[in-house]
Amino acid sequence: MIEPQKYKIYINHTLVTLKATEDLTIYDASPEGSVIIKYSGKPVHLLKYISLLEKPNDIRFLTFHHENYKKLKNDFKDHFSEIEAAGGLVVNELNEFLFIFRRGSWDLPKGKIDKGETKKEATTREISEETGVKNLKVIRKLMVTRHTYRGNVGRRFIKKTHWFLLSTTRQPLTPQITEDIEKAEWMSLQSFFNIKRPVYPNILDVIHTQDIIGIESKVSIKIK
Repeated sequence: MIEPQKYKIYINHTLVTLKATEDLTIYDASPEGSVIIKYSGKPVHLLKYISLLEKPNDIRFLTFHHENYKKLKNDFKDHFSEIEAAGGLVVNELNEFLFIFRRGSWDLPKGKIDKGETKKEATTREISEETGVKNLKVIRKLMVTRHTYRGNVGRRFIKKTHWFLLSTTRQPLTPQITEDIEKAEWMSLQSFFNIKRPVYPNILDVIHTQDIIGIESKVSIKIK
């Protein structure tokens, strides 16, 4: 069975999906707050909706579709410059996870991949720089997320982030104030979700990956 072609990215809190028209399903219109748009083939059409989603709105899911999926994807990405980043979900021997609080939202440590770095090298470096954690061990890759943001002069960017699951021992944390990180905390998933917290939606996707659900009840992750 051929997997449907699709591209997913967050613009603010809206999950945008690009699909071939033939791959549309009933589910695309099912969730509350869903909008489906047939792409006209003119890039300005996409820009109109990108600009709309950059402002406060009630759209939770927006699907663009077109007979030519490759054209749709290329025309969408042409409105942005892409930056590759890497980050991690870090667990300690007490099954606590490492979270940071930055610019009004809870987040996971991540950052831009430097020239010559591997994704894993960038991940461990960024986590150490942003939280002070050392002796990190990469367990496995989790997923890739994408979100957009605007630069200081209004230029649009896509941040493509490669996410990994890592382990280390519980240790004191030092938030990187120069990167606007106000807090760095160890928390169990239960305590993290016990109260309503502002969290970026792509971060929730990482936390809720199938590999992570139920991890607190497992003893397979051991620190050596």
